[in-house]
Amino acid sequence: MASPAVQRHRWRRREYERAVAAGVFAPEARLELVDGEIVEMTPQGSRHSSAVRLVEEALRRAFPPGQGWDVRVQMPLALDEASEPEPDVAVVRGGPRDYVEAHPGPADTLLVVEVAEATLRWDLETKAPLYGRAGIPECWVLDLPGRRLHVMRGPAAGGWRERTVLDASGAVRPLAPPAGAAPVPVADLLP
Repeated sequence: MASPAVQRHRWRRREYERAVAAGVFAPEARLELVDGEIVEMTPQGSRHSSAVRLVEEALRRAFPPGQGWDVRVQMPLALDEASEPEPDVAVVRGGPRDYVEAHPGPADTLLVVEVAEATLRWDLETKAPLYGRAGIPECWVLDLPGRRLHVMRGPAAGGWRERTVLDASGAVRPLAPPAGAAPVPVADLLP
């Protein structure tokens, strides 16, 4: 515990973005801002990378280009004044040119997906509640070792009102797909 004479610096999102733009961090650093703290993201193994690509492909089928949605891979979301996470995959309104001047925020974001190989607890207990508190309608956490998909819906101050866990035989339909989109089989997301 820090003494009263020693205090942690809580980063604000704009301050963090200025530091990134000024080159304060190494270009190859994999960082994100979560609740005012800069955290280093875990290096990606081949299973994690493959799963991210599989999630991306499945969501691009559910949210085809040119219909008002953009599927973004490991790009920042401006959630609030103290958080700018980089979910593995996010579906946002609009297209890539809509976010030239600023990252999408909660009102722009329909769905976030985190892929967990060694980070399941962090993703379920820290990142997913962060997305829920921000008001993002839906969050999925893909548990690679458990071969399960955690689906959270109904954002709330404490995180989520609804949680479902699907095994590899299950399927999930995103809350906001274009009309008539087929459910996404969990097996399609798993390497």
